[in-house]
Amino acid sequence: MISYDFKGQTAVVTGGTRGIGAAISMALLKAGANVVAVYGGNREAAEAFAAQSGDAADRLQLACCDVADYAQAEVFFANFDQGHDRLDILVNSAGIRQDGVVAMLPEDAWRKVIDVNLTGTYVMSKLAVQRMLRNRYGRIIGITSPSGRIGFEGQANYAASKAGQVAFIKSLSKEVAKRKITANCVSPGFIDTDFIAALSPEQLAAYKAMVPQKRFGRAEEIANAVLFLASEESEYITGTVLEVAGGL
Repeated sequence: MISYDFKGQTAVVTGGTRGIGAAISMALLKAGANVVAVYGGNREAAEAFAAQSGDAADRLQLACCDVADYAQAEVFFANFDQGHDRLDILVNSAGIRQDGVVAMLPEDAWRKVIDVNLTGTYVMSKLAVQRMLRNRYGRIIGITSPSGRIGFEGQANYAASKAGQVAFIKSLSKEVAKRKITANCVSPGFIDTDFIAALSPEQLAAYKAMVPQKRFGRAEEIANAVLFLASEESEYITGTVLEVAGGL
């Protein structure tokens, strides 16, 4: 297993206390980083995650913020600046799904998914880049989905948000490349998280059958990909999408 050393670096992970985001936060902590794990409102889940940080608890900070709300994000970063002199890594992992076929999809479900998944990526990335430019260094990583590439029935809003996220990150990567800031995406396939656990046996079988490797991924496998893209070893990789989807 590859070992990374992020001692002295500070990372912000949105959606960083549950599912894939929690695995990313924990992996960064284990690699020595200072981590600010942002959550959307479930304080109980955030505290449960923090309780698992063990010896790294002194390097973990929890912060509640609606990433799609520009004013809240400005307050978050103002508070961040008071406790940290630099930002090295931003992982945009906050995301939601509200599935439904287009003919029956409520307008609110469309807007909410776009707001969190796409607008949230813009808001947090913009404010993060402003800080990374000061140090002429940074790593920005978006957690996207194969849905944005191939589409899934009943997920037009989610697919649109993830396709937009990829296009945003690719465009951003060109704007900041000369400042030693990279911007990439990791695209997880079906990962064994709470979402998978809630599926019926029939749904589980159908989803697994779609994956050429015939298994679901582990959140830790996504975290490993993020660590690579967050490391100095990936400095010549920018504007790309790393698929971690078992061949999907």
